[in-house]
This record gives sequence, C-alpha cells and structure tokens, in this order.
Amino acid sequence: MAGWMINIFWVIGAFVMMECIAWLAHKYVMHGLFWFLHKDHHVRETKGFFERNDYFFLIFAIPGIICLAIGLRLEFNILFWIGLGITLYGFAYFTIHDIFIHQRFKLFRNTENRYLRAIRRAHKMHHKHLGKEEGECFGMLWVPMKYFKELKNI
Repeated sequence: MAGWMINIFWVIGAFVMMECIAWLAHKYVMHGLFWFLHKDHHVRETKGFFERNDYFFLIFAIPGIICLAIGLRLEFNILFWIGLGITLYGFAYFTIHDIFIHQRFKLFRNTENRYLRAIRRAHKMHHKHLGKEEGECFGMLWVPMKYFKELKNI
C-alpha cells in the first residue's frame, strides 16, 4: 500500500477513534468527576461568551498538539498523522457543536439536511437533562437512528 494511503488511514482512524473517546469522556468524565467544569454548559450559569466547559477544548487539544509536534520532529512519522486526525476532529467538534448546534457564532442556522437536523435533535435531547445523571446522546457525530425517525414526526 502506498505511503500516502497509510497516512490517510491513520488520520481517518484517529478521527473515528476520537468520536469514541469523546463519547466516553463526555459520559464518564464530563458527567462524572469533572461535572464542575461541564455543569455550566447544561444550566447556562455563565453570563459571558465563555463557559467553564471551554476548558475541555484545551484538555482535548493537548494530545493532538503533542502528537503533531513529535511527529513533525520525527519527519512526519505516524504520530503526526494521528495528531492530524485528532486536530481535524477538534475542528469538526467546534464547527458542529459550538457553531452549528449552540450558535456561538450566528452561522449555519437553517438546514434541511436530515443528518444535521438529527444531530441537532439528539443534542437537544442531551441538554434536556440539567443534572449529570440520566443523560443520553453523549457523542457528536454518531446519531442514533431514533433521531432520524423522529424527524418524520416533527
């Protein structure tokens, strides 16, 4: 297999793995030990643009930055491509979660795309729970089929 194909495999693999890691971290870390940072994202305690929840952006960026830096230093070894996948996931997360869903910047307000509407619906269902227990839909890009089915009834 050509070298560039292997590199693309590592980027895509890291991106997909980040969805799994994000789901686990959201359910067991953000809604667990670090609820004190995530809570304001659910109950909207903050008055300004930033939330304590935004610290997770920095926490999750660190592995990507480290992988990119080491991988670049070692002449684009595997860590670079894994770091690129992590970073691309972070960009997708910011674009979908912060811009599209929560409208922190007033862009992409209206869509007829079923997938994007299902993401928005699943996230809305996640936020209907104000406490750290009884949550649902902890991922971002993977949407359970029931939210696509619900779109037909809305």
